[in-house]
Amino acid sequence: MVLAGARWCRENPLAALLFASIVGTLIYFYTILPLYAGLPISQWAWLRYLPEYNQEHSKLIPFLIVFLIWYHRRELLAAPKQGSNLGLIPLAVGIACYVLAARAVQARLALFGLPFIAVGLVLYLWGPRTARVMLFPSALLFFTIPLGAIEQMTFKLQFVVTGLVGFLSGLIGIEIYAVGTTLKAVDDSWGFDIAEGCSGIRSLIAMVMITAVYVHLTQRQLWKKGTILAASALFAIIGNAGRVFTIIVLAKLGFPKFAGGVYHDFSGFIFFPIALSSMLLFSRILSFDYRQWRTPLQRSPKQDSYDR
Repeated sequence: MVLAGARWCRENPLAALLFASIVGTLIYFYTILPLYAGLPISQWAWLRYLPEYNQEHSKLIPFLIVFLIWYHRRELLAAPKQGSNLGLIPLAVGIACYVLAARAVQARLALFGLPFIAVGLVLYLWGPRTARVMLFPSALLFFTIPLGAIEQMTFKLQFVVTGLVGFLSGLIGIEIYAVGTTLKAVDDSWGFDIAEGCSGIRSLIAMVMITAVYVHLTQRQLWKKGTILAASALFAIIGNAGRVFTIIVLAKLGFPKFAGGVYHDFSGFIFFPIALSSMLLFSRILSFDYRQWRTPLQRSPKQDSYDR
């Protein structure tokens, strides 16, 4: 693939020069220019990919994009390379987002425009076939936008988890009551607050990101991709509610400190794989060919002669 790129540069020196200048400009504006809080946008965003911001999985995005480019390398090499001026449209959208971000001091808006710039650049230089292959890897850049400001979503998730845990506890006779997003025993012997991290926003976004890559690699039909993606979000919420529910059960059994301490910190390593496995199982069920069950058994001619 590197040799093919070098050959393209030799055959299209002006386009290669334009590509290098655009990439250099992007590197400057996104990694060197201190646009936000005295920091370049990339550095500002990286400092928010931490556990306390529930978004450390965003650090995987560059590696996922590199992997997808390598995975689609044959398609990229085989695609006809004929640039299109239509690429100027998404490029203009991305540049406008960056300009507005600089004026409004909103770094997230600049990151929102980055996927448009990536797709527009590919479409302008190499044409629609190459841009189609690069569309999904470019869309993954949306997951690099820090979501710390979306507090309403987290707040609603906290109440969803609180309601689910309260319902499950009632089914097995554990008497608890909710005060806002805090679940307490009726005798007030213990209580747990469903904080922002416990709402499941981290597992929800991580699950959607992983599922998006999975359906991109394994599914061809759009309705299956959308169905599996929606189900993955549901499995993430249910899995997180199950995690909090087991904390309540352990507290009821007489281990509130262990439940709210060691178990709380490590239970995510149990329930996230369960939610992920549920998504994979659902995908297999959705993709199963049920028509083979309706295929009649083939009978041999010898067996037919015996029946006569």
